[in-house]
Parts: sequence; C-alpha cells; structure tokens
Amino acid sequence: MIKKMQDDEKHMKKPCKRCLLRDIDPARYEAEVRRLIDLLPPGEKAAADVYGSRLNKCTECDYLKDAFCGACGCMVELRAAKKTGKCPYGKWER
Repeated sequence: MIKKMQDDEKHMKKPCKRCLLRDIDPARYEAEVRRLIDLLPPGEKAAADVYGSRLNKCTECDYLKDAFCGACGCMVELRAAKKTGKCPYGKWER
C-alpha cells in the first residue's frame, strides 16, 4: 500500500513554487498567455467554441485558483487552447 502511494506521488504534478502571482503584473501576465496561445500553430489550436467550453468548465471547478489548476499546476488557458489538451481529472476531453 505504501509503495502504491509513493508511486502515485511521483506522478502527481505540483504547482510551480517559484512563480508567485503577486510578483507578476496582471496585464503583463495576460498578454504573455495570449502571446503563447497565438504562437500555437493553427493545426494545434482547439476550435474557439471548444476552447470556450473548456474554460467554462474550468471556471466551475474547485481546483481553479488564479488561472492555474490547483490539482495539476497547469495554466488552464494554455492547456485549453491546445487541440490535444485534456483535463487530467476528466472534466473535459479533447
């Protein structure tokens, strides 16, 4: 049982501990996220309606905290923007 728990912990992603939102200008942060999404090749971007639906589900999720998934540590807007993106907790799929 303990080995299983240790293996599970190894595979869990944790939020970045060096990045603090209090140290980031919100407008600059939002612009950077938008820039990264815009850099995705068109064939790798989710359709606008899919992206919107994914974000709606994220905003209803208890794990969402300051634009990050508190469960896996991802930037939800970036994950949702990728065609191949999926919620690690099954709230939305590709």
